Amino acid sequence: EVSTGDPETAFCTLANREDVTPEEGSVHHCLYQFTRNEELTETNKLLCDVCTQRHCGPKNDVKSERKYVYTNAKKQMLISLAPPVLTLHLKRFQHAGFNLRKVNRHIKFPEVIDLAPFCTAKCKNVPEGNTKVLYSLYGVVEHSGTMRSGHYTAYVKMRTANSHLSDLVLRGQSPQALETEPVKGQWFHISDTHVQAVPASKVLSSQAYLLFYERLL
Repeated sequence: EVSTGDPETAFCTLANREDVTPEEGSVHHCLYQFTRNEELTETNKLLCDVCTQRHCGPKNDVKSERKYVYTNAKKQMLISLAPPVLTLHLKRFQHAGFNLRKVNRHIKFPEVIDLAPFCTAKCKNVPEGNTKVLYSLYGVVEHSGTMRSGHYTAYVKMRTANSHLSDLVLRGQSPQALETEPVKGQWFHISDTHVQAVPASKVLSSQAYLLFYERLL
């Protein structure tokens, strides 16, 4: 999508990114790195249609005589529509020569996460004036083993129905009430047919592969 909006606000977020001090090896750090501002220069310059037309004339010129103009630019990936359910997929492999190797490092993740520092200032389904976009953790998928074989298990929170989530999914209404605490409930570890109640501390220490959050605010 090509945007011709004000360049001064194009890279603005709902909450000030400068206030974020993400800890390395955390989901916050992953999101911060993924949404960082990038400079496109030298061989990464952007093909600019406006500059090309200004320099070479209308598009109906003969292509062989047309010289395309590339210019320095900035690029940033931001969230423009906050989803009812946030799914984060952590990359658990890396290249080791010609082979793939599983990454077993623990990545820290919170029970409540605020996406506001990673959302565009004009996020479509966030009420005007809101500077928080909060999500509560309700599910984790964990993989044990190697790249060739292994076993998937899950942690799931049994909780009361989330009326805000229902409003978002069924009616597209943005939540209005302020909630900053995780949704209360009991966590369970599920492995095939075996189900066991576990504390939140065990969930947060797991080697997450997939994270599932439901929107609070």
